[in-house]
Amino acid sequence: MKSIPALMEQASEFCEQKGVRFTPLRAKVYQLLLSKSRPMGAYELLDVLRETEASAKPATVYRALDFLLDHDLIHKLESTNSFVACHHFGCSHPVQFLICDSCGDVAEIQSEGIEDKLNSQARDRGFQISKQTIEAHGLCAQCLEEE
Repeated sequence: MKSIPALMEQASEFCEQKGVRFTPLRAKVYQLLLSKSRPMGAYELLDVLRETEASAKPATVYRALDFLLDHDLIHKLESTNSFVACHHFGCSHPVQFLICDSCGDVAEIQSEGIEDKLNSQARDRGFQISKQTIEAHGLCAQCLEEE
């Protein structure tokens, strides 16, 4: 896995290539998400951000999150209303998450078999999928060992 500084540089270059601004605040929010091993909610991000950006407001964080989502730099976990950094941004890809209900750890996986099956079933019903995110809740290996 790439280091946080390497991912930050890659994100900055990615935004520059797309002609969009990776402002210091957007970069800070992305860096905060990269530095956490678990998803973070908007208000949790705001609390951490206020440690260095006293004037940060909820709207500030939501605008940064919207930008990062729009440019596929992060993912939103709908079931927990939280956000995780994407480490291979720049491609619109189907996403599956394994979410530990005990420790909150999230693993992003990509299974082409799931995407193919879902697309096939959707086509059979005359439905076209524009975006696919699957969230599976359970226990991670570490939490299972602790039981």
